[in-house]
Amino acid sequence: MKLDIKSIARNVSLIENRISGFEELLLRANSKNTAAIIGITGAPGAGKSTIVDGLIQEMISDEKKIAVICVDPSSPFNMGALLGDRIRMSKWYNNENVFIRSMASRKALGGLSPMIIEETEYLKTTGFDYIIIETVGVGQNEVDIAGLADVTIVVTVPEGGDEIQTMKSGIMEIADIFVVNKCDRPEADRFVKFLHSMLAPVFSRSKEEIPVIKTIAEKHEGVNELYKKIITILNNSKKSEKKYRLLAERAYQLIQSKRMEDVSKENLVKQIKEDSQQEDQFNLYRFIKNFE
Repeated sequence: MKLDIKSIARNVSLIENRISGFEELLLRANSKNTAAIIGITGAPGAGKSTIVDGLIQEMISDEKKIAVICVDPSSPFNMGALLGDRIRMSKWYNNENVFIRSMASRKALGGLSPMIIEETEYLKTTGFDYIIIETVGVGQNEVDIAGLADVTIVVTVPEGGDEIQTMKSGIMEIADIFVVNKCDRPEADRFVKFLHSMLAPVFSRSKEEIPVIKTIAEKHEGVNELYKKIITILNNSKKSEKKYRLLAERAYQLIQSKRMEDVSKENLVKQIKEDSQQEDQFNLYRFIKNFE
């Protein structure tokens, strides 16, 4: 099936900007889809975009169709994406089997974009085999991707020892695969051993060893091994408990977003100011009772 890239891009914009009719678009979407979501996270400068570029090459060679969402830091002026990742992947821009979209984080925590769940659920219905989501790279708080991706990859570099040590247990445990990129640098092997030792407690709890893949993404070394490992994990997890937990997490986020849709901080400030001026003593709990 040939992808209608123009229609896909238009509909993603409709959803991202919450333009009237976007909910109807999601309700009409065909629920029969097989696209797997691959999340890639890690600190800035670890080479996430280069890893994504290499994975696209592997997937295209495998005759797959790929959607890539690069969540960029928001511009401080217009809250739009800075488009850095799309520039780095420019050689795929005109490929009819690749859709690349930069989206602004809009100051959302967790390294994602506010409408990312809706956007990925739509993209899953449009004929792609894989949807790759590259997060902003905000460090130890970036665990939201685990609630969205079918397989989560954490990218680090040989100099990342201090970073790994200061990571919360959450970021250590969301990884299905660890990638040590730029392994042509000194101390790479020592860092890989260090990483294995850090992951040992996680392995003892989960009973499933977390693979550590060495790559030099700029030279495309190790990327094929990474792609094969992704396929293995996806094939083994199709009927796992994790799949249902992921769906429950997505449903929870959507319900939460829906219930908060009509609540804005600016309106709360205005209402609190008015109530405080009318009452001698403002009662916060009596105030929020109005929203129940």
